[in-house]
Amino acid sequence: MSRSDSFAPLRERNFRWFYASEVVNMLGSTMAPVALAFAVLEVSDSPRALGYVLAAESIPLVVFLLVGGVIADRLPRVLVLRAGSVVLAATQGAIAFLVLTDVVELWMMIVLAAMNGTALAVVFPAFMGMLPQLVPREALQQANVLQSIANGSLRVLGPTVAALLVVGVGAGWALAVDALTWLAAGIMLVKVRIPPREQSGAHGTAFTELREGWSLFRTTTWLWVVVAAFSLLNAIHSGAWSTLGPAYAKDTIGARGWGYLLSAQAIGLLLCTAVMLRRRLERPLLVGMISISFVGLPIALFGITEMLPVLILTALLAGAGIELFNLGWNLTMQENIEERMLSRAYSYDMLGSLVAVPIGQLVFGVLGVAFGIQQVLVVSGIAYTAIALITLASREVRRLQRAPVGPGPAEAQYVGS
Repeated sequence: MSRSDSFAPLRERNFRWFYASEVVNMLGSTMAPVALAFAVLEVSDSPRALGYVLAAESIPLVVFLLVGGVIADRLPRVLVLRAGSVVLAATQGAIAFLVLTDVVELWMMIVLAAMNGTALAVVFPAFMGMLPQLVPREALQQANVLQSIANGSLRVLGPTVAALLVVGVGAGWALAVDALTWLAAGIMLVKVRIPPREQSGAHGTAFTELREGWSLFRTTTWLWVVVAAFSLLNAIHSGAWSTLGPAYAKDTIGARGWGYLLSAQAIGLLLCTAVMLRRRLERPLLVGMISISFVGLPIALFGITEMLPVLILTALLAGAGIELFNLGWNLTMQENIEERMLSRAYSYDMLGSLVAVPIGQLVFGVLGVAFGIQQVLVVSGIAYTAIALITLASREVRRLQRAPVGPGPAEAQYVGS
């Protein structure tokens, strides 16, 4: 793959504006998790409080995802993204205002987090279904990798900047930046002009379209097997890493150390994208599931050691694993699912993957108090790696290859094991 081919998607006007919008939005979004976590911990020292706020966002996200998938397959996806960006700018701005004015209470954070989750339930399926409408089929891998480059680059800087803002002037300013970037991203999306999608027939009812999406999901083995695994993997990650991690870091490596770990993970992602920009990924799910198993390493080791160099090294490896899985998964979805059903397929994917996240966020706080955060982190990291590797027992996951380049989604291609 030549250097010019690697950046071919940027020759598409619509992709350029979509990409610029995503970069601006990611600038604020990479700060938000760190800022929100420590804003909540200023209100309450209990890891359960952070779990309540995180769960308040993820529960409506899960509940309304299927509705969001139908909306994104019925309406112009870019229009859905514009509206969602404005709503999210307002909710994040409200949280920032409450924190900055020092009148915030836990219940306020919970209510606004729930509003965020509802908006994201519509935004995510629309966002995930956009790329096939923006670039030619043969440029999908490069477009996905370019997105990851932006994601990884900003994740290197964002968490550390957020941590410095938390220490220096407080969490509210990082949350305010996130609100402004949602608004700017929505404005940039006005420049994305996509012709209406051709429809094979009249829309059925919303229930009919949900049932059509369910039929696709349950009959596509590689899809439901990986999603079932991620229902457990994401519960562990959100509970052990995202909920217990900041609480444990506060008393050990500090907010700055936690920011370094998140940045190191992003550097690993970025290094991986530099390789994949010019190398074709042939067996996306096999490579992806092996790679994602590396995420269990920093979780387990954080319960064993507080040595930042060791933790940073495993976080780098985990970041590379996340990037390889995400690239492999998105290519598999975009190449093997019809474009007209892609947002619904992604909504079932996200529903299954996220359904146990609120449970993880709530339960792991209780487990950390009951058994000790260190012990829970070690067991969780080991379980994460084991679950990821078990998916390779499925022939469809293990042997799925890239679809050949053509005018539309092709039948899955397999090779010998």
